[in-house]
Amino acid sequence: MKVVLATLNAKFIHTSLALRCLKAYSAHEFDIDIAEYTIKDPAMNIVGDLFARDPDVIGFSCYIWNIEETITVIDMLRKIKPSLRIVLGGPEVSYDTGFWLERLPQVDYIVVGEGEETFHHLLTEIRDAQKFHMVFGLGYRKLDADGTEKIIVNPPRPKLDLASLPTPYRFAEDVPSLGSRVVYFETSRGCPFSCQFCLSSIEVGVRYFDKERTKADLLYLIDSGAKLIKFVDRTFNIKRDYALEIFQFLIENHRGTVFQFEITADIMRPEVLDYLAEHAPPGIFRFEIGVQSTNDITNEAVQRRQNFKKLTRTVMKVKESGKIDQHLDLIAGLPHEDYNTFRKTFNDVFELRPEELQLGFLKMLRGTGMRLDADKYGYIYMDRAPYEMLGNNLLPFSDLVRIKRVEDVLEKYWNAHRMDHALLYLVGNAFPSAFDFFQQFGDYWEGRGWQKIGHQLEDLFSRLWAFLEEYHAKPVSAEPAERSANSSAEQSANPLTEPSAGWQLDVALGLMKLDYFLNHNYKPRKVWWDFTMDKPEWSGWMQQLAAHPGDVSEAFGTLGLGEKELHKHAVIERLPFDLERYLSEGVVARETETLLIVVYGGGRGEGTGAKHYMLRLAREQMVTG
Repeated sequence: MKVVLATLNAKFIHTSLALRCLKAYSAHEFDIDIAEYTIKDPAMNIVGDLFARDPDVIGFSCYIWNIEETITVIDMLRKIKPSLRIVLGGPEVSYDTGFWLERLPQVDYIVVGEGEETFHHLLTEIRDAQKFHMVFGLGYRKLDADGTEKIIVNPPRPKLDLASLPTPYRFAEDVPSLGSRVVYFETSRGCPFSCQFCLSSIEVGVRYFDKERTKADLLYLIDSGAKLIKFVDRTFNIKRDYALEIFQFLIENHRGTVFQFEITADIMRPEVLDYLAEHAPPGIFRFEIGVQSTNDITNEAVQRRQNFKKLTRTVMKVKESGKIDQHLDLIAGLPHEDYNTFRKTFNDVFELRPEELQLGFLKMLRGTGMRLDADKYGYIYMDRAPYEMLGNNLLPFSDLVRIKRVEDVLEKYWNAHRMDHALLYLVGNAFPSAFDFFQQFGDYWEGRGWQKIGHQLEDLFSRLWAFLEEYHAKPVSAEPAERSANSSAEQSANPLTEPSAGWQLDVALGLMKLDYFLNHNYKPRKVWWDFTMDKPEWSGWMQQLAAHPGDVSEAFGTLGLGEKELHKHAVIERLPFDLERYLSEGVVARETETLLIVVYGGGRGEGTGAKHYMLRLAREQMVTG
């Protein structure tokens, strides 16, 4: 009996741990292939490939991001191979199982919950006695004596003994791609918390895999070339001693592999943070931290325990160590949170300056408490996956649409880190808050239809500059404007609030120029602004920099660059303020100006990125060169 385990991943670099767990458990007895695709692959290509494998049974792993595309594939498979047994499993079909069997008559079986033992038992019954009523954790169809089809959902299967599960990480066929794809890894199952928007809240308690086996599997993956291992544990640091031991093991054996963890920041113990700050090599760990909301009444409503003060302490301590990138998550649309309170949540979290701030929208997942309580808060939401909310009694659809514009420019600008110097200046000086900057820029972006067209790096800079010029041109009232968030209606009528008097457009432009140069690995062929330095002045500066490099700095002098190399591998630009002082102190000083010098590849064309240097100048020097 030929068995194929398949799924549609969100991206090619992703891999399915679930399929590997199922194969590891049953491959000793059945002929099992793994077939992974993406949601972007044409359905005809997927079906053609699966058909060529000539399976007797196909099992699909289903999630909110792939269920609709998976349905398209199984519709086609059922038509071209009617004898095929089609099995679904995964979190998307493990709840409302009867509904899915009703909706999808082309599906024969649904495996509910943990699948290893249930799927193996199902395969043995398909092969042998066909006694499906004996398979705990299975939904299936049964024909009565009169030919009527009944949908049966058997009682759930008891939780598995994790010590009995074979390792899913050692398939020889996976080794060639370990360096180019994400490896998902679990050290535990279950979650200690009860957040009502999350499926993990349904499974009570946390079970751990054997620690020594976990270490051995990690070492195997590292030795076999894995570059990124993402731990799927819902709260990796729930047991301090366990987390500390695994952190220590990875620090001692990482060999350049990067490890990503989902942690709960407000319970992270100080001694763990101290250990990481002292011993973790920079860049090998990444932390994903779900903040979701800083509104106490909201967290209480969704049964989420969170101490934001302690969370802040953890995030800042990790940030100060300079060792670990942090990814913080927010969810818009939670109960008791309207546009203004979400604005506060966003600003609270952005103030921590995470390397990445993920802004998501509440999804009413099947089986969660939020979906069961949807009427209580007036939620309306998509009928089909991903079940994203469309509004509730405090946050109408019009506000959700505006917050989505924040998400769009947040991804393009902050999370991509294309112009951090400029953005931090703008949110700290030019706008009432970070949220107001992203909101107003997002409104401006959509108002010009830019969401419908593509963009290059230069476009991102020139579009921000167009927005800033218009924003700066608005007159500032004699009386200070109230800086609290306006209602949606007010903001729509006046998409640009009055600018703050505490910022200068030319400073923003100078920082944008710095960011633009630093975004290139090689000397850029063009700039997005009007370059005003004429050729004689430009040549004069190049001659002076080659002749007197020590005037810039000792580090610049050690490069030993001649004029020809500077012409080929360096750029210069004039900035009307003291850039060095701004970068070190955050002070905009105009007593001196700056000649910005950016050198690429160390001035040897090696493509190793950009490094900037600064020459302080009196104003008359900027004129005469």
